[in-house]
Amino acid sequence: MANPTLGLFHPDRRVNWVRLRTLVMLRWISVVGQSLAILVAVQSFDIDLDLGLCILAIAASVVANLFAIFLYPQNTRLSEVEVSMHLVFDMAQLSFLLFLTGGLDNPFALLIMVPVTISATALKLPTTVLLGALAILLVTLVTWVNVPLRTSSGEILQKSDLFIFGFWAAIVLGVNFLAAFAQRVTSEIHAMSDALSATQMALEREQKLTDLGGVVAAAAHELGTPLATIKLVSTELLTDLADRPDLIEDAQLIGEQADRCRDILRSMGRAGKDDLQLKQSPVAAIVREAAEPHEDRGPTIHYDMVPFDGADARQPVIERRPEIVHGLRNLIQNAVDFAKSSVWIDILWSDTEITFRVTDDGPGYPLQILSRIGDPFVRLRRTQDVGLSRPEYEGMGLGLFIAKTLLERSGAEMSFANARDPYEVSSGPGARTGAVVQAKWPRAAISASSEADSGGLGVNKPIEI
Repeated sequence: MANPTLGLFHPDRRVNWVRLRTLVMLRWISVVGQSLAILVAVQSFDIDLDLGLCILAIAASVVANLFAIFLYPQNTRLSEVEVSMHLVFDMAQLSFLLFLTGGLDNPFALLIMVPVTISATALKLPTTVLLGALAILLVTLVTWVNVPLRTSSGEILQKSDLFIFGFWAAIVLGVNFLAAFAQRVTSEIHAMSDALSATQMALEREQKLTDLGGVVAAAAHELGTPLATIKLVSTELLTDLADRPDLIEDAQLIGEQADRCRDILRSMGRAGKDDLQLKQSPVAAIVREAAEPHEDRGPTIHYDMVPFDGADARQPVIERRPEIVHGLRNLIQNAVDFAKSSVWIDILWSDTEITFRVTDDGPGYPLQILSRIGDPFVRLRRTQDVGLSRPEYEGMGLGLFIAKTLLERSGAEMSFANARDPYEVSSGPGARTGAVVQAKWPRAAISASSEADSGGLGVNKPIEI
């Protein structure tokens, strides 16, 4: 099934993330720093600079900031094009200052990497590549074309060509490394943030379904009394209207409909999740509930429930937590998605742990991503055939990430593997040759109370009116 959260959460979706106020603040810092650098160079090191043009370059940044402050609200969020134009302006302004102050003889030339790094953390990769290329071009230009640094006595302050080349190479490598590193880290951070948001949405949805069951049970209980009154009155009417055949059919209809409502409410009440029977159940019942939506999707689901040697043969009774049900359901869905004909669900338990394992007869996980399974937005087990047969399946790894996160939150230890070596000849449909996912809990982490585990579920608490 297509995941509805993929349209909302996507690692490449970055729109209007940067506030104008942030860029304005960074530019003010740049203006102060440039002004101090020029002041110290002139006053302390007796360097002869063209102060008019230097002040003009700094004034351009001041004017740009004033325009931004007075023309736009401070909480304005900029589009990608607007942010990139601001960064291009900053690089051009800094390059002009470098041109006036010796080019790469000026150690502050390395600041050309700052706009590229900002782009890598906030903008898409193509925009960052373009800004990085522009930064390298500008640095190269000011390396060859610049106004040399001079003292007031006329002495030229110039580094050796080898040092200049080394500085240029360091800036070029720094632009590429910092941009690539910042882009990768930022992408992973936002991918994780989006995936965790999707996980929270899935858990909230499951919790709402659980709460809805309690509301249904309460409604069934509350409506029982008025329906009983209607039934009683309709019975009395049948007696009183024995000599009125034209009305007795209406009284019978009222009684029949009251009985029908009673049966419907009784059924709804049984489905209410507030019942102790569904707050804590045998592990097999919860696993079957998780697998139920996928039992009619094609592949046959086989269940095998056995205790470890020496363990009590009775099934453990565990708490019915929304995160466990939803996590198991996602694991089973993934197995059914890629199975050829069969999926095996094994439930094993001992006195200290409970193990859930799902295996399919599909192609298994590709070796190159086996170690990354469980990370969000990773393409998983997508082959050309699967893509053609299931075009709606995005294969972004979000489902497995949600399952892994929810189950680990409940105390499970997760592991992913293949049932066979992918380079071996497949045994064909009906053999355990595909992916293997295992969740192992300490029994104490998910078991119900000792009374429930010993066989009794306890007495349902009456609903207080």
